[in-house]
Amino acid sequence: MHRARKRFGQHFLHDQDVIGRIVAAIDPQRTDNMVEIGPGLGAITLPLLRRLDRLDAVEIDRDAISHLAGRHDCAALHVHEADVLDFNFSSLLREAAPGSPTGARRLRIVGNLPYNISTPLLFKLIAQRESILDMHFMLQKEVVDRMAARERDDAYGRLSVMLAPWLRVEPLFDIGPAAFRPPPRVTSTFVRLTPHSSPPFPMHAPARFSAVVAAAFAQRRKTLRNALKQLLNEEQIRTAGIDPSQRAEVIAPAGFAALAEVLERISPKAVSEDCTTPAE
Repeated sequence: MHRARKRFGQHFLHDQDVIGRIVAAIDPQRTDNMVEIGPGLGAITLPLLRRLDRLDAVEIDRDAISHLAGRHDCAALHVHEADVLDFNFSSLLREAAPGSPTGARRLRIVGNLPYNISTPLLFKLIAQRESILDMHFMLQKEVVDRMAARERDDAYGRLSVMLAPWLRVEPLFDIGPAAFRPPPRVTSTFVRLTPHSSPPFPMHAPARFSAVVAAAFAQRRKTLRNALKQLLNEEQIRTAGIDPSQRAEVIAPAGFAALAEVLERISPKAVSEDCTTPAE
C-alpha cells in the first residue's frame, strides 16, 4: 500500500459516497478536456476515466504514478510528472471535437489540492484563466470560507477581494476528515470555481488593485485613512466614493477597484505586484 507523504501534503480520499458526489458535481462529458491535479491513488481518476475519452493528470509523486499505472489500462490516462506550481496548463489545450459546444476545448481542472500550496496554485491558475472553463477542488474549509466571503462577513479579507475580479466561487459541500487516509486535522470543502469572462466590475488597474488590497488588509483594524496613507490621502480616497473612516472589511471588491483606479491616475508608474500575487 502506498503511504501518504507529508512533504507532498497527501491525504488520499477513500469514501465512496463522497467520491460519487464529487463526480456527480463535476458531471464530466465524454469529450471534456479534463485535467486532474494530484491524482494520488486514483480515487477520483478511475470514476472520471469511465466517463471521458481522455484524462490528463499532473502528479509529482513517482510512486503514486507507478501505482496508477499498475491499476488499470492507461490508454486514456496521460500522466505528466511535474510540480503543478511549475506546470504550464495551457499546453494541454486541445481543439474542440466536431459538434462540441463552444468552449469545450478549454480545460476543466479537478483535484484534491495540498493545503500548503493551494493559494499560490490558485493564483497561478488565475493567470491562465483564459484557458480554463471551470475548476473543482477539495480545499480546506477555512480557505473556501475566505474565498467565498463578502464584505462584512467574518471571513472576508484579502483573499476574498483578490479572487473577486477573476472567479465565481461556489462552495458545494463539506467533507469530513474521516473521508481521507490519513485523516487531516481539518474539514475540507468541495468548491466550484468559474472564471469570469470579464471582471464583474470596472477593473482598469490590476497591479494597483493588488497593492491597494494588500495595504488595506495589512492591519485590518485600521481605517482606510491610516492603512492607505502611503498610497492615497483622504481626499483621494473620497474621490473613489469611499469613506476614509471605514475599515477594509466593509469595502466591496468594486470599491477597491475604484481606489486602484484613483491611484493609477495620480501615480501611473508600474508597481511590482500584479493580479496574480498570492494573498494570504
